[in-house]
Amino acid sequence: MDQEKIGKFISELRKEKNLTQEQLAEKMGVTDKSISRWENGKTMPDLSMITILAEELNVEVSELLNGRRMTKEELEKLRDTINNVIEYSNREKKDKTTKLNNYFRAGLLCILIVILDNQFSLLSYIFKDNIPDFIDGALCGLGLLFEFIGFYNNNHDMTFKQKKLSLIKKNK
Repeated sequence: MDQEKIGKFISELRKEKNLTQEQLAEKMGVTDKSISRWENGKTMPDLSMITILAEELNVEVSELLNGRRMTKEELEKLRDTINNVIEYSNREKKDKTTKLNNYFRAGLLCILIVILDNQFSLLSYIFKDNIPDFIDGALCGLGLLFEFIGFYNNNHDMTFKQKKLSLIKKNK
């Protein structure tokens, strides 16, 4: 993204709407210095402000971020790309959920076998000597490992915003 180009575009759009920096700042809930820094290309609006700014200036977010008005064809192509990214993200999320559920199931199955063996000595019918105790320990360890892997992966999910930002950086 070219900050200076975006800044000039913001300035042009603001002037087209006959707004001063102070008036736009008031509508946006920021200072007029912030508007000035955006228009000079020194800083960019916060991501949370981009949508509001685009709405206020009557342009699409993609136009604002490209620093120019876009044709309908360009906007449609961009919408298709965004829809594909969203679809891909949803597919990835579903695949991750399936994978996590498999970890949790495997962990619970291992722990369940250990509990059942402790209650009914199932493994001692199959194995002799200390082997059932070894298998109990190994299954308990595996069960806990699968559960911890599931919990760890569940809590380290990349947000859609982070994926989108990394995609934008890759396409530069």
